[in-house]
Amino acid sequence: MSGPTTGDAVGAPCWLNLSAHDLEAAQRFYGAVLGWTFRRGAFGESYVVGERDGVPVAGIAAVAAQPAGPVAWTVFFAVDDADAAVARIRERGGTVGVGPLSYPPRGRAALATDLEGAVFGVWEGRLVSRWHVGERQAPAWVELHTRDAFDAAVFYGGVLGWADESQGGTEVSYEHEGVVLRRNGEAVARLDSGPVESESPRPQLRPRWLVRFRVRDLAAAREAVVAQGGTVVPGGEWAGVRPSGGDDERRLVVRDPDGALFAVEEEAG
Repeated sequence: MSGPTTGDAVGAPCWLNLSAHDLEAAQRFYGAVLGWTFRRGAFGESYVVGERDGVPVAGIAAVAAQPAGPVAWTVFFAVDDADAAVARIRERGGTVGVGPLSYPPRGRAALATDLEGAVFGVWEGRLVSRWHVGERQAPAWVELHTRDAFDAAVFYGGVLGWADESQGGTEVSYEHEGVVLRRNGEAVARLDSGPVESESPRPQLRPRWLVRFRVRDLAAAREAVVAQGGTVVPGGEWAGVRPSGGDDERRLVVRDPDGALFAVEEEAG
């Protein structure tokens, strides 16, 4: 298997994927809002890869290509053995919804939910070169909104091998009310405790992995969201129930025309 593989980044976020009802409409929306261009991916005509400045950021799949998958953004984590990861998910009380399924020639994937119902994926196989997620100028950042970040870290740590020295450079740091995941010293994800409600009518309050995409001009992104049929969601990332979840002049929470929730964040100057 040529190129980087999940064996080189076990435990870290390794890809973002959206399931969409209308692939062409999704490309128009995300192209306008995030400035992406698109190319066909490795999984046929029903899958495209969104790129920013020539760097792959995320994949978008037609719903028909994602059996039982929700219309939502999903964070995938790198594992060296998808079957073993699925077994660990079940052993620790999580639920496996799909897979592992094979996607020749690139690898194997499974979709699951954690103890609070947040959806995530695991991926074994080839990685998209130069893809990365993080705090600085990376095109995206991922954050788990959950009831107890420390309990969640125990679950994900057991499933994904966090803090396992034999797996390489994935490190867990307990900071304030949350947990920060680092890869080779670079922050790549955060787990944050908050007032989540599994059955809440407000999506921001359900346990979830929230994806934040970075843009150069937040005002232009807001205009594009509305013009392309999306919605700017009031109340911020925690539906306004936490002081840190209120309106932020550098962030927006957005639902695309299919209802998929994500956040947009202006790059630091």
